[in-house]
Amino acid sequence: MKKVSYLLDKLDDCFSSYSSAQIAKAKTIFYKKLALKMHKYYGGKMQVMPKAGIYGINWFNVWYTPGVSSVSTSIRDNNDLSFELTNRGNLVAIVSDSTRVLGDGDCTPSGGLGVMEGKAFLMKYLGGVDAYPLCVNSRNSSGENDADKLIGFVKMLQHSFGAINLEDISQPNCYRVLDELRESCDIPVWHDDAQGTACVTVAGLINALKLVDKDISNCKIVLLGAGASNTTVAELLISLGADAGNIILFDSKGSLDSDRSDIAADERYYKKWHLCENSNHDKIKTHEQAFVGADILVALSKPGPDVVKPSWISSMNKKAIVFTCANPIPEIYPYAAKEAGAYIVATGRGDFPNQINNSLGFPGILKGALMVRAKKISNNMVLAAAHALADYAEAKGIDSEHIIPTMEDTEVFPIIAAEVGNAAIDEGLARKTMSKRDLQIWANDDISKAQLVINNLIENKFISPPPEDILQNTLSETITEMENT
Repeated sequence: MKKVSYLLDKLDDCFSSYSSAQIAKAKTIFYKKLALKMHKYYGGKMQVMPKAGIYGINWFNVWYTPGVSSVSTSIRDNNDLSFELTNRGNLVAIVSDSTRVLGDGDCTPSGGLGVMEGKAFLMKYLGGVDAYPLCVNSRNSSGENDADKLIGFVKMLQHSFGAINLEDISQPNCYRVLDELRESCDIPVWHDDAQGTACVTVAGLINALKLVDKDISNCKIVLLGAGASNTTVAELLISLGADAGNIILFDSKGSLDSDRSDIAADERYYKKWHLCENSNHDKIKTHEQAFVGADILVALSKPGPDVVKPSWISSMNKKAIVFTCANPIPEIYPYAAKEAGAYIVATGRGDFPNQINNSLGFPGILKGALMVRAKKISNNMVLAAAHALADYAEAKGIDSEHIIPTMEDTEVFPIIAAEVGNAAIDEGLARKTMSKRDLQIWANDDISKAQLVINNLIENKFISPPPEDILQNTLSETITEMENT
């Protein structure tokens, strides 16, 4: 058995005797097993650290009492000073009721902590932003997940944070929670599953359409899944020039069109009903009909690998663009989509080409909003981030397997932050104004410092490397499981 490096950079070589399907399955098993072991080994992946120093015993009197009294009274007299005199201006609350965690559904409130810590991890390393996970119980006395409880919770805590990142909230609550809080809070409230995923999806499609030489206004588009992500994707695609009548969305009960009386009857699904009225003008009912001649598929539905059928992709138009982004397993694996005729394939995973994942967007977007103290994160700000991602990838050179930056392209995040901050200024949503150049310098400095601190902790062994025996045992367990299935 080959050894696995702690860099995990040659994992495919450990499964070289497997077929493409088996490699994909083996890596999924390996990552899940290793994640569980490493989270236990480290006790999670985030901690709280000071940003100011202790230079002698009397500095405690500066950072705490009696000196800090002047900070409290200054903020009392001018609440906006809280953004300058505390960490509030660079602090995000990641709020979730954990009712739709990745592809695993309702994981109980504390079950979402692993994902929310992951969001905080990425915000710090890629955006220079501090974040804290807050997983809460949104159930009311009847045992139902209550949107009002989440709305009330965020309204109460907003005074301690510079922005709110909503995460993994199931529909229909996700729609109302976001829309009400965007209007009623004094800080940006953003739903990463909706706006974040849509941003990165649109960025990938901008470059994919360039490669296949197609105009979005003439494209037939299938959106599989009609939750927070794809309903927002539909909104942004229409903003980019897509014909709403040529967009066909599917939820778990069928296609969305004006015949869907079940959606019309439930006012909580107002966003879906709006799309029922304005999309799918031909009232296409089945997947088989929808895929015939389609140019684009964006699947954000449920984990596969057999959710999207190869025959559906085979019926699509020439040079079909296929985004199957369910996590942890895409609706169809890339190799199968390519075999069925897809020209460009993207997934939500980083171990396949073209990762369409909100992690490419939210660190820079939130940094940009925080720097200018934006009142909200608008669709124009999201589209600015999408174009920044697409332009960066195009400048490096795009092809069918490189349509978007990767997580290694850390220099793209200050660019996104600057574009988002500038868009907020242009739209009149910023409380602070500065040049795009200054925004990028500020973001780059904060991100570079965050990465330097983390790298220093690793180099000086304050963060210990993954033990080799855990890596090898995980590989062995994976191979054994593969052999027994």
